[in-house]
Amino acid sequence: MFEVLQHIAGEWQPGGSGRALTVLNPADGTPVTRVPFSSEEDVAGAVRSARSALPEWARTAPAARATALHAAADAVAAAADELAAIMTAEMGKPVDGARESIMAGVGTLRQYAELGPTHRGRALAGDHEAIDLMAYEPRGVVAVITPWNDPVAVSCGLLGAALVTGNTVVHKPSERTPATGWRLVQLLAPHFPTGVLTLVNGDGEVGARLAAAPVDVVAQVGSTATGRSIAAACARTGAKALLENGGSDPVIVDAGVDPVWAASQVALGAFVNSGQICVAVERVYVHREVAGAFLEALAGEASRWEIGPMVDRRMRDAVDEQVQKAVKAGARVLSGGAAPAGPGAWYPPTVLADCTDDMAVVREETFGPVAPVVTVDSFDEALERAADSPYGLAASVLTTLMSNAQRAWRRLPAGTVKVNAVFGGAPGGAAHPRRGSGQGFGYGPELLDEMTVVKAVHIEAPPQGW
Repeated sequence: MFEVLQHIAGEWQPGGSGRALTVLNPADGTPVTRVPFSSEEDVAGAVRSARSALPEWARTAPAARATALHAAADAVAAAADELAAIMTAEMGKPVDGARESIMAGVGTLRQYAELGPTHRGRALAGDHEAIDLMAYEPRGVVAVITPWNDPVAVSCGLLGAALVTGNTVVHKPSERTPATGWRLVQLLAPHFPTGVLTLVNGDGEVGARLAAAPVDVVAQVGSTATGRSIAAACARTGAKALLENGGSDPVIVDAGVDPVWAASQVALGAFVNSGQICVAVERVYVHREVAGAFLEALAGEASRWEIGPMVDRRMRDAVDEQVQKAVKAGARVLSGGAAPAGPGAWYPPTVLADCTDDMAVVREETFGPVAPVVTVDSFDEALERAADSPYGLAASVLTTLMSNAQRAWRRLPAGTVKVNAVFGGAPGGAAHPRRGSGQGFGYGPELLDEMTVVKAVHIEAPPQGW
């Protein structure tokens, strides 16, 4: 069993709060990790250490920071198999998928190592006898609070962008995947000066302390409720809140599409990683013209999908509760729909027909392998109902008509809209989540802008005769 340590001022030691958590393997319920939580003083010490290391790291040449990040990426790549095994044991993702997501994180580290030294500044057209420029500087100490569902890839993005732009970082990974976060920092930290990257461990209480600490940015990926608490804390301290939060991402299946192909896309979006992805398919609006064939094909897809367990029994039971409430309200189960007996946190790929917008399984974020389907009579109806959500993370449209594709991406109030695919996109793509899904860029070159501040500089020559 892993015994997770915190990393403060270059020292590895157990958290001093007196509280601890044992993480159970979601496949069979056996203990995997014990994590002593960081104390209030531990959090304060981590922030002090990061603040102390900031001036030197901020003055370090961008090329040298990029070299350190490249070396850190190499270390993570070399340990990808080990990291994947830890991730699988803690949160249940099949090991091949875990390794794939880790290598995506490695690619993100390398992307920011390349982009960092070229991060923009610009000259301004001012007076002929003066020099005017816009200079970018690090914001300062960045608190990075990351989730359990993709713990390496998400962390690499936020950590890489913060570090390469000259910030120092205090990282708190999810208490559901603490050994994954601990091992990642073990691999990264040796490539940076002492205090540049620190690690604290714990639950939401520890995260709240970190968010309320004297830091300059709080970058969080997680639930909407947590994000709103962080935004409130940042309003009090003046820190910048950078949030990617929950979603209930819709897919529109238009008339005229191949229902079997559409079902394969929806199954991919709803069932991969057991539905535990921020941009997973959470609700489906299918045109009545293809609904029958689509539902039949989607039920068949669900019966063929092999998925890992959910992260824990608490999450599994919450998903099952939403499904059972939907069934009582009139939804029909076409596949799955019940938690199996036995150990672990398993839940089958589930397809629900005859759903309505007022069901929690449609209205709220489910975060499990469930595809609730709503039948509509027109594309306009689908657009209207898909747009009616408290979230605005992503959306997908499956259609044969370019006119409908154009209308969809313009009218859907989401940060990302995908046409004829549920996943995909260029590596540098970035978007603003909306509504309850967060604020600020969390990916792409624009994340470097989020991690920096702009200073306007005006320089004139001294008067002649001085």
